[in-house]
Amino acid sequence: MRLRIDHVTRYEYSEPVSLCHSIAHLKPSKMARQRCLFSQIRVDPWPAVHREYEDFFGNRVSYFSIQQAHEALEVRARSEVEVIPASLPDPATTPPWERIVDRLRDPQDAPMTDLRVFTLPSPLVPADADARDYAAESFTAGRPILEATIDLMGRIYRDFTYDPTSTTIATPLSEVMTQRKGVCQDFAHVAIAGLRGLGLAARYVSGYLETLPPPGQAKLQGADASHAWFALLIPGLGWVDFDPTNDQVPGEQHIVTAVGRDFQDVTPVRGIFYGGGHHDLFVAVDVDRMTPTLADNGTPAPTDPPSDAAGDNTRPALTPPRA
Repeated sequence: MRLRIDHVTRYEYSEPVSLCHSIAHLKPSKMARQRCLFSQIRVDPWPAVHREYEDFFGNRVSYFSIQQAHEALEVRARSEVEVIPASLPDPATTPPWERIVDRLRDPQDAPMTDLRVFTLPSPLVPADADARDYAAESFTAGRPILEATIDLMGRIYRDFTYDPTSTTIATPLSEVMTQRKGVCQDFAHVAIAGLRGLGLAARYVSGYLETLPPPGQAKLQGADASHAWFALLIPGLGWVDFDPTNDQVPGEQHIVTAVGRDFQDVTPVRGIFYGGGHHDLFVAVDVDRMTPTLADNGTPAPTDPPSDAAGDNTRPALTPPRA
């Protein structure tokens, strides 16, 4: 499936901002099940400094600095991606979860060396006994790891209430465990804390989710949203994604923009600014399916310019705003 994503983030300040430095995780990731065909970010006012780099986790990060007075900041990102649904084996045929823990703890297992960082506590996912004990109910002795993780995902979906008013980005994990309410970010953190508490490697995934309107109704502009879920390392399968907010293994409707230890590593847009007083934040996201055109031989023709060797037609990190 090919999808086009439009993401607009706008800050409006009560007083002028004299200087700001920001980073954005808005460009889709390159991975086996996802190919970025096109990606472009536009910032208004036009920044004095801008560059793109790859961070420790392999994410594509856009940095920009605005060094002129401004009362509003708008970041627009447009991307086109091709997503392939994951193909997983019968969960019951996957190895016992303890075997993966043993590999992660084995100092002689070189392929696991760089992945052990995802077994450790992180700023927003500290060690939490309640989360570990909650996960342990799914991870009984000898249970196949994929089967156990799917069970954990389903339990979070059933036991935790989705409530956008119940938490903020500053709500600690312990409070989410106590009140059993939150949003996708919280549910991902709960799962990650539980899995790491058992000795497994789990990471936070940030991206987008295409939402479909009820039958017979038009899709509202800006109705889609940034989304978050978690991924578990399963040797032989790699990183396998799980969406506890919707109780499903992510497929063609999930687009990945960044991965990290927790939300702090992958914030869509964040930074520091001087001045500004109070500010209001507006975010709108649209994810639309692209209808491929047919070539003369009847096969789907590319909807993007010819790609380079990496299969990514990325435009410059930032382009000037149109008048």
